[in-house]
Amino acid sequence: MSYSTNTDIENLIEKLPTDLSIKLLSEQKLNQLLEIILDIGRQPQIRYLDESQFISSREVTEEDLEFVINRIGSFGTDNRAGIERSLHRISAIRNRNGKVVGLTIRIGRAVYGTIKIIEDLISTGKSLLLLGRPGVGKTTMLREIARILSDEADRRVIVVDTSNEIAGDGDIPHEGIGKSRRMQVASPSKQHSVMIEAVENHMPEVIVIDEISTELESEASRTIAERGVQLVATAHGNTLDNLLMNPTLSDLIGGIDSVTLGDEEAKRRRTQKTVLERRSPPTFDILIEIQGWNQVNIHADVATSVDKMLRGYPIELDSRILLENGELESKQITLKTTLDSRNGGISDRSTLDAESEPTIWTIRENAKSEPYTDNKKSETSEIDKTKILSYGINKGKLFNALKMGNRSAEIVNDINEADLLLTSKTFYRRRTKLLREAEDNGLPVYVLRKNTGPQIHQFLKALDRSQRQKPASDITSTALNEAEEAADKLRQGSRHADLNPQVAYVRRLQHLFAEQNGFKSSSSGKEPDRKVVLYRR
Repeated sequence: MSYSTNTDIENLIEKLPTDLSIKLLSEQKLNQLLEIILDIGRQPQIRYLDESQFISSREVTEEDLEFVINRIGSFGTDNRAGIERSLHRISAIRNRNGKVVGLTIRIGRAVYGTIKIIEDLISTGKSLLLLGRPGVGKTTMLREIARILSDEADRRVIVVDTSNEIAGDGDIPHEGIGKSRRMQVASPSKQHSVMIEAVENHMPEVIVIDEISTELESEASRTIAERGVQLVATAHGNTLDNLLMNPTLSDLIGGIDSVTLGDEEAKRRRTQKTVLERRSPPTFDILIEIQGWNQVNIHADVATSVDKMLRGYPIELDSRILLENGELESKQITLKTTLDSRNGGISDRSTLDAESEPTIWTIRENAKSEPYTDNKKSETSEIDKTKILSYGINKGKLFNALKMGNRSAEIVNDINEADLLLTSKTFYRRRTKLLREAEDNGLPVYVLRKNTGPQIHQFLKALDRSQRQKPASDITSTALNEAEEAADKLRQGSRHADLNPQVAYVRRLQHLFAEQNGFKSSSSGKEPDRKVVLYRR
């Protein structure tokens, strides 16, 4: 498989001392060069993907470093510099007095055609997270993704370029990003704020970010995703389990909480009572582990992969190889997880074991979901005609409560057959796929404080009264009405207005409402208490 490459390496070599420039230009594998290493008192070294070698027997001097520094851009707070309108990056090593004693010169390339292996995933509109070891080509892929989405898909793309590594040095972006717009970041510590600024000020459909590495950046990524913007980013780590065990970045794939199970649930799962479970929906829908230029492993559903990993279940991956003839070879592989199944536990069991009953969910006790009606039922449906999906609620207790109340409601196992979902407070916080599906479809979710008989009886009585006295209401309408009231307060002079906690789908609608009405918005808090805050511009 051949690629079209824009390197402009001669422009870089001109910045080196004359004798080193001459020797480099004579190298047979110049098109494969990755780095040039210049350290005071050591021989100059060049690195390829598969080897490294010295290019001169003489030692690097202070004058050599000074020669290079005078011909490149100034170093930022991250000790990085560049060459205007090129993708090359020069990083400095300093002594304790701040003097430069070494340079790492990394060759930047715009390589066209590198994303054929994942091009179908890019066009889905889902958020993608790329992982891989240094030098494997993450940034190169990121640059090509930006170009494809802006030029061929005609999407509004903003590149948040912290080190000018994606779009090059200088004020004019490198042609490698196509029509994408580039926002430079003055300091790495400000990357998260520039990410939010990009969304609030420039109405992007896609945001491209290199190297998410801090908790603030992780939080900003979640806020952006909740506003319906497609994210394409890289992060530190080679594989999904690397990321999962990283306390700073694990929120990108849902985060982990330690949960104490009841005796019955622990016995059913055959685990210890304290297990790990996914805290919230992942920020990124798809995760790509880059194995090499022509090989990737794909987690097409990050939530399912994380859930299975925490349970100790095998994970199915889409392994792809781009052959020399340009054909794409794809196969499904199964990987055993390294986590002990006794220590794992989140996920909706329906994706793992279809014959098992669903795991437990949690929601706020004052959940705003009301009885749901659709074309199949009238708004005056009575409780004895209701189909209940029990999720983490003891089915035996529920059956006895229905029998004692002389009700003939049916307990179902399929969400498509259910009129409502019943769960307990301790289980809703785990944010499984089944619960998100219920909320997104408007299916009412009722939450009990505890999984006890009296609580179930109280719920059935309240549900009966509710169904007989008033029609169903829409949680989305309630949330948007609340946003409208908050907007009125802002128009009257309030600086900000806090909305009630909502699920991700509803928060997305509230962000959109704010944007359409000329207000700023942000999300704050942790699931399930995460909420939207509106501000005046």
